Amino acid sequence: MPRPADLLLRFTRAERWVHRTTAALMLTCLATAACLYLAPLAELVGRRRLVVTVHVWCGLALPVPLLIGLACRAVRADLSRLSRFQPVDRAWLRATRARAAHRPAGKFNAGQKLYAQWTLGAMLVILGTGLLMWLTHLAPVAWRTGATFVHDWLAVAIAVVTAGHVRMALRDPEARRGMRTGLVDRRWAEREHPQWRGGSPAGTPE
Repeated sequence: MPRPADLLLRFTRAERWVHRTTAALMLTCLATAACLYLAPLAELVGRRRLVVTVHVWCGLALPVPLLIGLACRAVRADLSRLSRFQPVDRAWLRATRARAAHRPAGKFNAGQKLYAQWTLGAMLVILGTGLLMWLTHLAPVAWRTGATFVHDWLAVAIAVVTAGHVRMALRDPEARRGMRTGLVDRRWAEREHPQWRGGSPAGTPE
């Protein structure tokens, strides 16, 4: 067990709250979508109207945690990091393709940035198409048909990408601890994120 002096603060409470709440809403949307579109699950669960209501309201709430989190400086700083690609990120991608042991990265590596950017974009598209499907008076039938097609297949893509994200997290217990407690081992940070200079000792504000 690392000593307190060997731990770094990686995520504040606000950052962890945004991640957990968004993850819970996304997983609920995926679970309810599966219950609506997969016949065996639909028969098992039943109560279609309730499932639809939960799906719709969790979908509408998806951007809320992030919007609330913007009041926190640490959340804004992480969003700024995640939105920018830098030379170190291109170096990480090259090292990953070459299966090199050393992969330079800042607080977030290029894979994490791509996942975050894709997820945000997918959330906006799936929210917009969902609104077109739900509020039928907003658009003509042809638009709603297209929105339904995009919404359904994008949901499948989100499920696949989310499964990959969970798989990667399961392979890295230290990263999971960072999201669970906010703290990570200094040696892990130096190995996995050698260009990260924002870490603070445990108990010290970032």
